[in-house]
Amino acid sequence: MEREKIRQIVAKMTLEEKAKMCSGADFWHTESFEQLGIPATMVSDGPHGLRKQDMEGDHLGVNDSIVAVCFPAGCATAASFDTDLIGRLGEALGECCQAEDVSVVLGPAINIKRSPLCGRNFEYYSEDPYLAGKMAAAYINGVQSKNIGTSPKHYMGNNQETRRLSVDARIDERTLREIYLPAFEEAVKESRPWTVMASYNKVNGEHVSESKKFLTDILRDEWGFDGYVMSDWGAVCDRVQGIRGGLDLEMPSSNGHRDALIVRAVKDGSLEEALVDRAVENILNIVFRYQENRDTTAVFDREKDHELSGRIARECIVLLKNEGVLPIDFKRAEKESIAFIGKYAKAPRFQGGGSSHITCYQKTGAMAAAEKLGYGDKITYAKGYEDDRDVVDEALLQEAVEAAKKAKIAVIFAGLPDAFESEGFDRKHMRMPDCQNRLIEEVAKVQPNVVVVLHNGSPVEMPWVNKVKGIVESYLGGENIGSAQMEILSGMFNPCAKLPETFPKKLSDNPSYLNFPGVGNEVEYKEGIFVGYRYYEKKEMDVLFPFGHGLSYTQFTYSDLRLDKDRMKDEEALTVTLKVTNSGSMAGSEVVQLYVADPESRVQRPVKELKGFAKVFLDQGESKEISFKLDKRAFAYYETAISDWFVESGEFEILAGASSSDIRLKKTVYVEGTKKLSVVYDLDSTMGDVLKDPVAAKLVEPIRKASTMAELTITEGEGMGPGANEMASAMEEFAPLRNCLSFGNGTMTPDRLQEIIDEMNRQA
Repeated sequence: MEREKIRQIVAKMTLEEKAKMCSGADFWHTESFEQLGIPATMVSDGPHGLRKQDMEGDHLGVNDSIVAVCFPAGCATAASFDTDLIGRLGEALGECCQAEDVSVVLGPAINIKRSPLCGRNFEYYSEDPYLAGKMAAAYINGVQSKNIGTSPKHYMGNNQETRRLSVDARIDERTLREIYLPAFEEAVKESRPWTVMASYNKVNGEHVSESKKFLTDILRDEWGFDGYVMSDWGAVCDRVQGIRGGLDLEMPSSNGHRDALIVRAVKDGSLEEALVDRAVENILNIVFRYQENRDTTAVFDREKDHELSGRIARECIVLLKNEGVLPIDFKRAEKESIAFIGKYAKAPRFQGGGSSHITCYQKTGAMAAAEKLGYGDKITYAKGYEDDRDVVDEALLQEAVEAAKKAKIAVIFAGLPDAFESEGFDRKHMRMPDCQNRLIEEVAKVQPNVVVVLHNGSPVEMPWVNKVKGIVESYLGGENIGSAQMEILSGMFNPCAKLPETFPKKLSDNPSYLNFPGVGNEVEYKEGIFVGYRYYEKKEMDVLFPFGHGLSYTQFTYSDLRLDKDRMKDEEALTVTLKVTNSGSMAGSEVVQLYVADPESRVQRPVKELKGFAKVFLDQGESKEISFKLDKRAFAYYETAISDWFVESGEFEILAGASSSDIRLKKTVYVEGTKKLSVVYDLDSTMGDVLKDPVAAKLVEPIRKASTMAELTITEGEGMGPGANEMASAMEEFAPLRNCLSFGNGTMTPDRLQEIIDEMNRQA
């Protein structure tokens, strides 16, 4: 419906009706006004499956929802590095939403993985904002291609569960712009989501749900968002301020109490009614968009989606380690020569707890999938552990050890139980259950060929990493994860996923360790822009597995890296091409990652940053050329002095690799920044800083000549000991201009010094 027609409807509404429209009718529906032709629409949880339910008072999955299909969670789908794949997942979700008459699916969840301890990391994509943004945009495009809305969440700074309803995230502006905002920015600009969900928390002292900066200035004015902003469930504090800031829809209903506050504020003159009108228009714009594109012929084909879930999951499984133990030849294996150990072989953990929890159509574990393939007689199963409590069951442990002794290979299915990670609380540590670690250690003592298959939503410590030959990261791979695991283990499908996050060796290595989850209602993001691999690389710190890491059953060779220019201005685009060859013995896909490095900068920058990726399938011996385009943002950092992105003129390295630590090719390009930072020189400006400016460097020469500091760099500095020249150079570089009066030859006066500084500022 055209905006003008919507405005005409709003003009017919009473103030009380408009206020009522600005909150939910109940837990899941928007308000309806039949006399005005305004229908109710339903929103539903479901980043990785539809969790539709009508019962009031249940947001965290206490009550059952409809039977639906659980797809791999965000932690897994990000590992695919495959935007087309995520788009297909989105299309399937959109189709089932049409079939179930749901207007908006509440997702994707795209908060940055600041700490491995965040209990909701399983829903989030990555520690890297570029990857998270691309995944989010692909998901949104897929869902909305079916005329179903999305709601990227939780905007923004919601990176922990501890005190999430009240915590104040203290984040500096550069870090906001470079780490925590870009994924949302990409999603909004590239995919135009119908809605955005404002988070519970404060950022820098202000509730996000009330923030004009985040909800209007950035989201709408900078990025062009034109849908409605809804609150997370229960995120509203000051409803009137929320209207001013740009929060359109409060969810769930406040039973009319906060609607009355809006009415009172308009009547007493403290709130402009035009702002209420704006909020109602934004909501109705989406309500009618859904209603006019309703597909009553849509079918929720659960069997089809269950199969799709498995196909997606196999693209999301990361082969972390393989010392010749995988793939397993199940066809030629002798009877009971393979031991499947661990509860998760039969009953895998494949989804997280809380608002995204799906009532599943089917659940397929690895044992069931193996039996379906006809491999059941080749496998001996031992439960190994219980996951409802972290206690070693000696009988189960011994049964597992005996099974491992008799087998030629032992595959241990392990990971984190629901009690270790879920919405609502953060993890207390990065360990797996002690009973599972003990199981792996004991099995490794009697069986040299051990493979560990993990089920977890975020990194875990691996004290046994050097005692096993294979490690397979399944993440939380959806209800058909068992089929995908069997395809990977047997070699029916070549693993092709990569880690969307770094696995540190231990929790204390993480950059947020000393400042997570904060003290009381405040958490300081003191690590700044150095999140994930940006930190580990800057610190030159060894990690368990680096960002972007993932093995294959074949090998890939990179060659012929080319840039379409070796010099450019920052307003131009750079085209990067390279060739990838499958030089191994099996067809497979490779994720090529493109990083950009600024080796020399006036500000602290990461060693390199991901600025492109491409997944390419290659038959044995096949080569393909792939290309990337890099724009200004690929080279820029956020300069708070100008409140904008800024490119420093200089050489940048273009790096192509198989992970953040496995760089295969490198080229250099000179980029000329077209913006200039305004500089104000004064008596405290250092000689070194002035000399970096060619214009100021000429004007400052009289000051240099009047300073004995400059003379020290010319002589050998006799009597000053070894390193005299280096010391003298440093003394001049960091000497403020005023020092020519204290350490000078007397030819420079205070008035003349100020005249030179004034002239430098005139020409700056």
